Amino acid sequence: MPEVVFAGPEGRLEGQYQKGRGQTPPVALILHPHPLFGGTMNNRICYEMYNMFARHGFSVLRFNFRGVGRSQGEYDQGQGELADAATALDYVQQLNPNAPFAWVGGFSFGSWIGMQLLMRRPEIVGFICASTAANLYDFTFLAPCPSSGVIIHGSEDRICPPDETRLMVERTRTQKGRKIEFQVLEGADHFMESDVEGFIGMAEAYLEPRLAYPQPEGPHIE
Repeated sequence: MPEVVFAGPEGRLEGQYQKGRGQTPPVALILHPHPLFGGTMNNRICYEMYNMFARHGFSVLRFNFRGVGRSQGEYDQGQGELADAATALDYVQQLNPNAPFAWVGGFSFGSWIGMQLLMRRPEIVGFICASTAANLYDFTFLAPCPSSGVIIHGSEDRICPPDETRLMVERTRTQKGRKIEFQVLEGADHFMESDVEGFIGMAEAYLEPRLAYPQPEGPHIE
């Protein structure tokens, strides 16, 4: 799990990078929870998503947003963090110039950043989001959502009630042939630490069929 340091918009960013299998592995970017509330790339859910994508042959990067760990800069209300994420995706794509497509994984604040990123980057064909905070962040920018993905939410989440995120998903339009799935992890709270294995099981059950039949994503990966 090699450590990497790369240039970000406000100074260096630190991360962990795993090279994928074969000559043309796809890439995945993992985005951590809120920087001001203890979120780092070593968050358990982010760590396990990183390993999940690596097991499936992806070249995968997780990194610390500006001001977290050894990453330089200061928290920037999401705007700077989106720039960090775009730079991180550029970096992992430079390491994998023949990658056929990209995925993004995000936890809470990281899912908000990730879904903004996929609106700007057509190579992102799928996403896996955990504890997406529809009550704290505005998702109306998904107009329409260009990629298919899954949002997994704990049934006992008191920080971001699952019904609010479910309603956001139901109201979100998608491009033709795309679909956002909403799944509930029973008994889990916002942090899902009580059932990390359950979360990864649900995430993997979504990812594997998508990788087996990537063609429906159409222009993203042709």
